[in-house]
Order: sequence, then structure tokens, then C-alpha cells
Amino acid sequence: MATPEFWQNISSRKHPASRSESPSGSNNARYQTARGSIVGWMFLDALTVLLAVTTATIIDFHTTPVNGARGFVHNQLIRGETVGILTALLLGYIAVLILINRGLGLYTPVRLTNHIHEQRLSLQACVITTLLLMGTLYLMHADMVPRRIVLLTFVLVTSALSLRRGVFRTLMYRRFERGLNTRNVLIVGAGAEAHALRHHILSIRQLGLVFKGFVYVPGMDDPTQQRQTGEILGPLDKLFDYARQHFVDEIFFTAPCERGVINRTLEKARENGIDLRVVPDLYDGLAWSNNIEYIGQFPTIPLHRSEIPEVALVLKRVFDVIFASFVLAVLSPIFLGIAIAIRLDSRGPVFYLSERIGRRGQVFRCVKFRTIVPDADRRRAEIMHMNEREGILFKVTRDPRVTRVGAILRKYSLDELPQFLNVLSGSMSVVGPRPPIASEVRQYQLSHLRRLDVTPGITGLWQVQARQDPSFDSYISLDVAYIENWSLWLDIKIILRTIGVVFSGTGS
Repeated sequence: MATPEFWQNISSRKHPASRSESPSGSNNARYQTARGSIVGWMFLDALTVLLAVTTATIIDFHTTPVNGARGFVHNQLIRGETVGILTALLLGYIAVLILINRGLGLYTPVRLTNHIHEQRLSLQACVITTLLLMGTLYLMHADMVPRRIVLLTFVLVTSALSLRRGVFRTLMYRRFERGLNTRNVLIVGAGAEAHALRHHILSIRQLGLVFKGFVYVPGMDDPTQQRQTGEILGPLDKLFDYARQHFVDEIFFTAPCERGVINRTLEKARENGIDLRVVPDLYDGLAWSNNIEYIGQFPTIPLHRSEIPEVALVLKRVFDVIFASFVLAVLSPIFLGIAIAIRLDSRGPVFYLSERIGRRGQVFRCVKFRTIVPDADRRRAEIMHMNEREGILFKVTRDPRVTRVGAILRKYSLDELPQFLNVLSGSMSVVGPRPPIASEVRQYQLSHLRRLDVTPGITGLWQVQARQDPSFDSYISLDVAYIENWSLWLDIKIILRTIGVVFSGTGS
């Protein structure tokens, strides 16, 4: 069952005005591999180059995009034979820029790099790529490419990449300040190094790291002096229990441990999708082949990193906002009709606000159309014997608390429509595991908390695949399957299947 420490975390949190859609954090790797994020950034770089070349050509020839395209087709594709050369040069420029960007580490997580350092590396990549292009043009005697266009392309590409990275970083810092997309951190060790690292994490907010506590190493640390502060959670053998309770993304080792201990911890970190870092000069060469990365000014050596599909998660959030806005705008007359029907059918408010547990234990108010009598929550104990679900879940098909209009709304899932307001606020997503109530989460095992790693959704894999299955194990397994196999295409397929489920009237 969920531990008291987990419930202390939840009870101490306020209702957020808005929350991230997208989960960030180590367990975001359960959504997808790092490949999606890196490919996304590569695609944006390639698109930037294409737009820069087009703009430079338009400026240099003082033409419009349409006339420029016509001139290119007539002069190069019809009358000339240089189209292959020009295409090869353009693709080569894009490929070399991407390779240099990757070699310089410009596709690594943004939070791990300094802003000025990132801009310098971006300028360096553009200069090297442009010099290689100009050298190639010189050796090929490619007079068909005006050098003015090359130089103008360099200026535009450099400016666009620098601006894009700067805007992205600024938006990321603002989200950190609001407590969004941050990463939870545990520190193994309770000595001076551990406290220095804790101070560093707390003092540099732009890192997006949230300190969750120390885990002491028996025989090496004396936890008695700090235990009263609540910052020391417990011994090392309970490390991954604490990591699950606090939704930890990264673990920092500051205490020297035996090599076998680190290897076992590394294996468990990989299994749980948690990043593991150690400070330099420890563990008898285990980290010698790994690069040193600075957390602010604090050097660390990453032993394992679960890469974050940042671009895909941003696209998921953009899709959520656009889709929710469209649904709310198109269905607003239906909203009004439902509201009138509810008021005419029974006394009480139109909307029902239910406290739910969202991503990483955040409590939020889930909005639904009211389908039950006003005192339904107090009468729940009276119908517990009618529960048709197994284990933690609660469902009664012929619930006596449901109103006449409420029965119709539930049958076609129309009571869920106001949750698109939760999607706009960021506390929910269109697709994801359903948000549980607190009484359910209190009965969760530690492994069940995995479904809280991501933002809850209006619909999900369970709703379209096993909605009538009473098994709690099926409920959990489908949510975990969604988390581990998430993609934008999977979200779209679930939404399309949800439409069919809604019209079939299988709700209750």
C-alpha cells in the first residue's frame, strides 16, 4: 500500500492553478526512447536551414516566393543541369550542421548546459558548416551559387538557431519557476559533499531540480543529527522505495560505496528509468569512461540517463490545447443544453468538482457535469456492497444516486466533456490514465504508483480496450502499457477509438 510518507507529500501540496501536460522527468523515458527527441531537434534544424536558404534567395533576387519558385523550375530544372548539384549541396549543408551540432552536444538536455555556452557552440557549428560549404564551392568552381546567398544564409541560420534556443530556454525557465517540468532528486550520502550539492541544487533554480531528501549509507553516514529535519529519508537499502514514493527522476551518489553496491543500484536505476549520477573520482574507475557534466558548478558523472523526448512532449501539449479548444468551441451549444437539462432535472449545481490525484501525486479538481444527487458522496457507504469492480475500483451500474439526466450523460460519457477545461489548464491531457480519487491511491502498492508518473487523461487505453473489465490488474496493466509505449500516433488512435465507444453508449 502507499506509504504514510507518500500521503504526507500529497497532503502538503496545494491545488495548482495549472500543471504541465507533459510529464518531464526520468520516467518520461517510459513514454519513448531518446530517439524521438533528438530526431525532432534535427528536423527543426533542417527546417530552419531550408527556410533560411529560401529567404536568402528571395532577398538576393528581390523576388517573391512564387516567382522565385517559377524561375528556379524554369532555369534550373528545365534549362539547366545543376539541380542535382544544388540539392546535394543543400542536403550536405544540413547533414554536416546536424552532425556538428550533435558532436558538440547541442542535442543534450537543455538544463545541463549554460545559456552562453550553448549560444557559443551554436555559433561555432554554423561557422564550421558554412566554411566547409564555401570550401566545397571553391573546389567545385560552383559559380551558379552566389556567395552573397551563402553569407546571408549563414546569418539567417545562425540568428534563427540562436533565437529558437534562447526562446525555448526562456520558456523552460519560466515553467521551472511555476514548478512545472522539474525533476525530483535524491542524494545518497549525508556528509559535507551531500549537503553542498543540496545547497547548490536549491540555490540555482534554473536547473529545474527539486531536492526530495537524503538517503544515508549505513556504516558511513550518521543520520541522527539531521533526522529531525525530515530531510534524511532512510537507509540505502530502501532507496528505490523512496524513489517511487517521491517520483524521483535522478539519484546523486556523494558517498563512496563498494563497487558491487553501485553496480546493483545502476541495474535497478535502469529497470526503473531513473537517472544515476556520481561525483568524480569515486568507485575505482567505474565512471572513468563517462564525461563530466556540471550541475551548475558542481561536477557529476552520469552513469545512466533516461533521455527525454522533449519535442514529442511539447507536441503532445500543443495537440492537447488545440484539440480541447476545438471541442469546447464546437460543443458549446451542447454544453448549454446539458446545463439546462441538469438544472431542470434536479436541484444542485451543474458541475461536479471531484478532488483527484494527478501527475506525481498533485491534487487537482476534476470538472464533470453533475450526474448524481447533491448528497451522493455521503451516501456512498450505503451502496458499497453493490460494487461491481474488483479490488480498489468502484463502479455500480444501477447506482441509485444517479439522476435521470445523469444516467443519459453517463451512458454516452457526456458528463466527461467539461474535463477539456482541465486539459486547457494543464492538470489533465486528452489521452492518459484516468485520474484516481484519494481513497483509491491510499490502497495502491508501490508498483501501482507508476501510473501517476504521467499526466492523467480524459480517455485512455483502458477506456477503449477493457472498459467493462472489472479487474484492477487489467486496469493497471493497460495504463502501464500506455506509458511504456506512448507516441503521438497512439494518442490519435485512442481518440478515434474513443469516438466509437462514446457513440456505442457503453458508459454507465
